Amino acid sequence: MQGSKLYVGNLNYAATEDQLQELFAGHGEVRDVKIIEGKGFGFVEMSSPEEAETAKTELDGSMFMGRTMRVDAAHPRKSGPRREYRSRE
Repeated sequence: MQGSKLYVGNLNYAATEDQLQELFAGHGEVRDVKIIEGKGFGFVEMSSPEEAETAKTELDGSMFMGRTMRVDAAHPRKSGPRREYRSRE
């Protein structure tokens, strides 16, 4: 794994950043945690790619707050045109 930032999906909507930090801290030093409100996913940045790989291996597919988490390497957002929706008038 090249980067140290992980995508964490299928989160329980009640999960907090503190709870996620505590979970991932068992696998290395956590630099940053960001949950995207109302979307069921977030990002965790570990202090090294090695720690990120360990956390990914250990936590992907594990149960957290009643849901099976998906943990994978985070990829940069694709830059491209955003969809624009027009109202029907």
